[in-house]
Amino acid sequence: MAALTDIILTGIKPTGTPHIGNYVAALKPAIELSKSNKTYVFIADLHALNIIRDPKVIRQHTYEIAALMIAMGLNLENTVFFKQSDIVQTYQLTTLLMNVTPKGLMNRAHSYKASVDKNVAAGQDEDAGINMGLYTYPILMTADILLYNADAVPVGADQKQHVEFARDIAGYFNNLYGDVFKLPAPLIGEDTGIIPGLDGRKMSKSYDNIIPLFAPEAELKKKIMRIITDSKSPEEPKDPETSTIFQLYKHFATDAEIQELRGRFIAGGMGYGTAKTILFDKINSVLSQPRQEYMRLMANTKELDKILADGAALARPVAEQTFERVRKAMLG
Repeated sequence: MAALTDIILTGIKPTGTPHIGNYVAALKPAIELSKSNKTYVFIADLHALNIIRDPKVIRQHTYEIAALMIAMGLNLENTVFFKQSDIVQTYQLTTLLMNVTPKGLMNRAHSYKASVDKNVAAGQDEDAGINMGLYTYPILMTADILLYNADAVPVGADQKQHVEFARDIAGYFNNLYGDVFKLPAPLIGEDTGIIPGLDGRKMSKSYDNIIPLFAPEAELKKKIMRIITDSKSPEEPKDPETSTIFQLYKHFATDAEIQELRGRFIAGGMGYGTAKTILFDKINSVLSQPRQEYMRLMANTKELDKILADGAALARPVAEQTFERVRKAMLG
């Protein structure tokens, strides 16, 4: 857990309308940290350029992320909330860091290796469809982290490499030019496990099994009632640990509520239809007010523009100071 004096930094890529899996795994931890820590939260629209080519789509998803974070309780008093692309030093520092980053480090990036493996498996040239934005994205991510003197970066266990690369690149720089950068640490949160979708597989747009976080009430209920279950009768005991219904419920319920539903699963006497209704009622009660605020903000995007612009105005002086130290160290 981060100390209260730590500077926390989180980036969120605007590549799609957020669903419950996104919220539980990535967005909720950032919101919780903002309640007690100095936090920088940026919408990583530059990172989205590798995936989305339509600027209108990136802008729409940026608004969705901004509205979601605010509606779900991001503490704007503790948080500097802004768009990555609004800070020109992000581009500048990325360019300078490329001169101290070994190509071999980039060859080991998980995203690049996964793309190469996919090409090889398909019988294509190993670099087919891979642009330099994908290849060098760890350097851009490093610039994001180092610009704001972050102490800790919340990541899942499978994303630890992102922060390790930032530490490596900062270390290369410091060895050459002196003690300029603080070395950030990964902040591995509580393991949320795989967030299951409607079919029991990992919730993912590619599987078409998602529950949109702010789906209208009727759509939310319809989605939840479509959750696939086994064929056990209402009278039979059921295993909560293998139930999609229970696994989703525990991310929205209190400890007491979780234990109560767990007991009902194990004891038997409850059908899956009843369990789905309990899940819907709980999620809907948690999301009802945030959903209204989200819809209000999405209808007032100028308010979101101002919040993000105000955040950029706070982030920019810090980025300027960091970049000036780097420029002076490298160029005199």
